[in-house]
Amino acid sequence: MLGLLRCVALESTAQWKALSASPWRRCLSKVVDHSRLPVLRDEDLEESFVRGSGPGGQAVAKTNNKVVLTHKPTGIVVQCHTTRSLFENRREARKMLIGKLDQLYNGDQSVEAQLQRIEAKKQTETARRKQKLQAKKKAWKEREFGDESDK
Repeated sequence: MLGLLRCVALESTAQWKALSASPWRRCLSKVVDHSRLPVLRDEDLEESFVRGSGPGGQAVAKTNNKVVLTHKPTGIVVQCHTTRSLFENRREARKMLIGKLDQLYNGDQSVEAQLQRIEAKKQTETARRKQKLQAKKKAWKEREFGDESDK
């Protein structure tokens, strides 16, 4: 957060022009806004524990460690059975529910959408760099060895 404040503080100064050419400028494009994440209230949640299935032996077969979390206002249901631990499954279910609510409420401004945009930028930049390098190699070969089709 401090880096973002520093970016904003430098916008109005002459220092911003000097920093705009540096990699420090990239901090603005990679900042993910977590301020809009919804807050879960316990009175809005209905939590139940059921028996899971799959590998894990007795810890799974005889214990209720699968978490089913329902958000009452929206009706969104999340199930989590990633580990054998009930507490870890509760934590993961809440994270999953926050992600779904963020997507529902914020749409394009959700954290997941922001991360996808950053990843897409990275991929296009990587492809651009690769294409540029291939063009340089091709130009070098033509300079060094001439056109091979003349022979």
